[in-house]
Amino acid sequence: MAIEEKFDVIVVGGGLAGITAALVCARAGLETVLFERGEYPGSKNLSGGVLFTPVINQLIPEFWNQAPIERPVTKKLFSFLSRERSLAFEFSSREFAKPPYNNSFTVLRAKFDKWYAEQAEAAGAFIINETVVDDVIRDGERVVGVKARRDEGEMYANLVIIAEGANAFLPLRMGLREPFGPDDMVTSAKEVWSLPAETIEERFNLEPGEGASIDYFGEGACMGLLGAGFVYTNKDTLSVGIGVNVGDVMRRRIPPNNILDWFKSHASIKQLLKGAKLEEFSAHLIPEYGYKKFFDRYGDGYLVVGDAAGFVNTSLYHEGTNYATASGLHAAETAIEAKEKGDFSKDTLKSYEKRLADSFVLQDLKRFREVSSFMHRHPEFLGKYPEEMIALAERYFTVSGEPKEKILKRAVRGFTSKLSLFKMTLDTYRLMLKVLGIHPTWFIFPPKK
Repeated sequence: MAIEEKFDVIVVGGGLAGITAALVCARAGLETVLFERGEYPGSKNLSGGVLFTPVINQLIPEFWNQAPIERPVTKKLFSFLSRERSLAFEFSSREFAKPPYNNSFTVLRAKFDKWYAEQAEAAGAFIINETVVDDVIRDGERVVGVKARRDEGEMYANLVIIAEGANAFLPLRMGLREPFGPDDMVTSAKEVWSLPAETIEERFNLEPGEGASIDYFGEGACMGLLGAGFVYTNKDTLSVGIGVNVGDVMRRRIPPNNILDWFKSHASIKQLLKGAKLEEFSAHLIPEYGYKKFFDRYGDGYLVVGDAAGFVNTSLYHEGTNYATASGLHAAETAIEAKEKGDFSKDTLKSYEKRLADSFVLQDLKRFREVSSFMHRHPEFLGKYPEEMIALAERYFTVSGEPKEKILKRAVRGFTSKLSLFKMTLDTYRLMLKVLGIHPTWFIFPPKK
């Protein structure tokens, strides 16, 4: 295939969204080229470590039988850390140990994305690696191609799908959005530590081949900053990291590496890493601006997908990979429709927006649109509240030879002396609505659907 010819679709970015779009377009017979900045798709890609896979399983049924996944996630834990103490909640299910494994797997993106891109190539997509796309080419208001840093610098297509990731430059150059502010982004620092598979399974109380994800909150996780820590189990490694709001990092002037070291120094994390060997370090930006700052994702000759469009759910679900693959799929479906009509105008491409609105992508993101601003207004949920809950548990479970009633009264008195129960109750009500997506009245009057 000569790279000078005009393509049906150019995809900019070889992450999950871009690869999904290229795979579906190529399968439908559209001439598709994908530009990737890295040595290969996945070489620079990073996520905390959990891949949510309903779309991938739809496109490649039982993909786990051939893909380089690490472990299905059968156990989820949420842990609050003070500097010396911890309070954890665990959920596990044997149902999650059966196909399709709750569509949740730990992965190492360098391995998985490379394999996923190979499926797109096998379907007919043409992947050009180690190439930066600097700008789009316009004919009036219509996008008709891209300018890439290579000998054949200008390449043309009926449609350009922008899948550059969190720090996408093309939408900025195209005037689709304003520059991001510090509070619009999360910076994540992550390390991978090697341990024998048997040790991981013993240490995390797992069945052979099964995995766990643990999210950590509180002073002991992120030094009181707005963020969280995580530990995910791979086959013979652990993914360990933190994600903190960039604005908070700048205001406190604490480097992310220092926060990660603080997190690893906690007794709970030190025990998990005992005997492990550090293999790699990486860092990544995650969009947190959310629904309120969404910009136009379609126009004459272009679509924007995945992290480049801000499709990340920063609530307790911590989802992004499924929004990436779903938006890539919907972009490809829109491209196929446009090809059939012979019309790649904005009027045709607006069906991308309808597909997103009809799917979990925009419905979820709209529902959780207040999460980021809520947590900025109420940092006590990641600091003061868990700290006092841990202190309450410590006082309650202290064995002193005193009557339990006396211990309980002292524990409650210590708790209420530090916190306003009225404010905490009101804040918790708002938390259930804004962050967990649960209306408290559902427990009294359960919703019909």
